Amino acid sequence: MAKKKSKPGKKQSKPRVHKELSGFEVSIDQFGELKTNMAIEKLNEFLNENVDDKKLAEREDYEKLKQPKKKKP
Repeated sequence: MAKKKSKPGKKQSKPRVHKELSGFEVSIDQFGELKTNMAIEKLNEFLNENVDDKKLAEREDYEKLKQPKKKKP
C-alpha cells in the first residue's frame, strides 16, 4: 500500500489524547514491532477503567465484572 505524502507547509499535529495518556506515542519499527513509550500494564489498566467491553456487555454479571478491583497495598 502506498504511503500518503503530506502537503508541504502543512504541519502534522499530534492527536488529542486523554490527559492520563498525555505524551503517549506508538510507532512501528522496521520489523513490524510496536514500540511505545508507556508500559503496557499502565495502558491496559487505563483501557479497563475507561472502555466498555462489547463482548462482555451481554453477560448478566457484566456490571459486577465492570467494578474496579481493589489494589493490594
